[in-house]
Amino acid sequence: MKDHFKLNIKTPCQEDFNAFSPTQAGGFCNSCNQEVVDFTAMSTQAISLYFSKNNTENTCGRFNNSQLNTITMTPEKRSYLSVLSGIGLACFSLLSLTTAQAQDTPSNSTNTEVKQTTKKVTVKGTITDQDGNPLPGVNVVLEGTKIGISSDFDGNFQFPQKLKQGDVLVFSYVGFESKKSVIDTTNTVSNMQLNINMDNEAYIMMGKVDVKQVYKSKKD
Repeated sequence: MKDHFKLNIKTPCQEDFNAFSPTQAGGFCNSCNQEVVDFTAMSTQAISLYFSKNNTENTCGRFNNSQLNTITMTPEKRSYLSVLSGIGLACFSLLSLTTAQAQDTPSNSTNTEVKQTTKKVTVKGTITDQDGNPLPGVNVVLEGTKIGISSDFDGNFQFPQKLKQGDVLVFSYVGFESKKSVIDTTNTVSNMQLNINMDNEAYIMMGKVDVKQVYKSKKD
């Protein structure tokens, strides 16, 4: 059985983290007289491990807003399987690399292949936020140019000119992180549909961490 918890900071702290006395895990806040753990550089797995091993009732932390989500407390006994999985993956990667290097030599002699005619396609798409709601007014611009368009009321767009392999579209919107999409025409005939999901712009929150159990799930 795995436990799923929701992390939240109900009352963000306004203290300056950079003014804290450095500690091994973060910094010491004199106002609260306790350590503030800096989670901003931790992976989701590391955060999950921290809260599964420590008393969370009085934990004060510093997070990127994207880290305040549902985490899974995985039983520690699974770490042995993770190690075996990692070893297997490393061996597979090494084998793949060796095979690729072995195949690389003869490929040098095939550089005389006839170049294909540059294919251009019509690019359409839909842009949504993290909750799947359409985003109107998102700027869609061809990187390196001033050519672009904005998404309509339903978050849809059709780029004003056809694009070729390797072209890059840049999506930008106030309050959201910019995104890029590289055009790949390999398996496209004449039209390409993009589904772009925009993330809220990153910011940092600090304060007492509220850890609430959301649900339990069966062991995979």
